[in-house]
Amino acid sequence: MPTRGVVYVHSTPLAVCSHVEWAIARVLAAPVDLHWTAQPVEPSARRAECGWTGSPGTGAELAAALRQWPMIRFEVTEEPSPGVDGERFMYVPGRGLFRATVGAAGDIQLGEDRLRTIVASARAPEALAHALDKALGTAWDAELEPYRHAGDGAPVTLLTRVG
Repeated sequence: MPTRGVVYVHSTPLAVCSHVEWAIARVLAAPVDLHWTAQPVEPSARRAECGWTGSPGTGAELAAALRQWPMIRFEVTEEPSPGVDGERFMYVPGRGLFRATVGAAGDIQLGEDRLRTIVASARAPEALAHALDKALGTAWDAELEPYRHAGDGAPVTLLTRVG
């Protein structure tokens, strides 16, 4: 059963744009030609986004492929499909990769065991709040938010995984 998602390349140097397209094309086993636009938050950078369809796990493959360039900022989403949770990946230079399970509404979901571990290890309310922020990817969201707004109204390309 196929699923779908979106790749958001929030910022990349111009020289890396074709490499990003090739990486996405390798994962999807289909040619990719993204519509690159200027990233207003970082004028020397470019941004693009594309929707994709493929088998469950394609989002993780896309995130792994894009991680090869530590200077780019990106997000990859994968919608839930029958029997498979959705996923969200965020990458910020210097911070690394964040991965979360997401539900049908796109909300990050924390499992019972993870919540119990967070609560048990927190020694004070501030520590609990910090651990929950970390588990929810709050720092990644905060760093990516200005880049997301720069993409409001940008065109989206739809890509399909072959095979």
